[in-house]
Amino acid sequence: MLRIFKEAGEKNRRNANYQFWQQDNQPKIIYTPEFAAQKLEYIHNNSVDAGIVEKADEYIYSSARDYYYEKQSGLIKIEYLL
Repeated sequence: MLRIFKEAGEKNRRNANYQFWQQDNQPKIIYTPEFAAQKLEYIHNNSVDAGIVEKADEYIYSSARDYYYEKQSGLIKIEYLL
C-alpha cells in the first residue's frame, strides 16, 4: 500500500512524498436521509469497485458489515447514520 501512496504522491506536484486522499474531491452538503444513504452506499462499495472484495461487507475496514448484519461487527464502534 505504501508503494501505491508514494506513486500517487509523485504524480501530484503539491505533495512532498505520499498521497492518500484524492485531490479532486467535491464535498457535498447532505440535506436529506436519502442523499445520506446514497453516499453511504457509495462509500461502502468503494472496496468492491476497487476489486479488493466481492461484497462490501467482506472488507474488514468498512462499516458495511455493521449495516448489513445490523450489529456492531467491525473493528470499531460506529454511530449508525441511518
